[in-house]
Amino acid sequence: MATPIKVFLVEDSEVALQILKRLLNSAPEIEVVGTAHDGSQALAQIPAANPDVVLTDLQMPVMDGFDFTQKLMAQFPRPVLVVSNAVQPSDFENIYKLMQLGALDFFPKPTTGSPTDYESMKGALVTKIKVLASKR
Repeated sequence: MATPIKVFLVEDSEVALQILKRLLNSAPEIEVVGTAHDGSQALAQIPAANPDVVLTDLQMPVMDGFDFTQKLMAQFPRPVLVVSNAVQPSDFENIYKLMQLGALDFFPKPTTGSPTDYESMKGALVTKIKVLASKR
């Protein structure tokens, strides 16, 4: 069996963080190697965790997804997938800015935030992570 893809999660909502962590850890090809509640915590932990892919929210306290993505790409470049309510197809300004900062892909959170809705998006999310991990 192949080595699992190491993923680091950056999410300020404890509920969303736990749902994403459980969802991704249930995929045999993925291992969550760390979590943080904002970008500054993540930057402190990422060197030791050495993830293949970083999933980050956009709207967070202390350091938001814009600042975090910019600093991550300058210090520890690796594929970034933004998982947020603020990257819906109509949020082209956020998406464009994140792409300029180095984010490679985007995944809108389910609008309800229910675990069932997260579960229904698992396949698509795992596929995106696999594609990003291959771009390291």
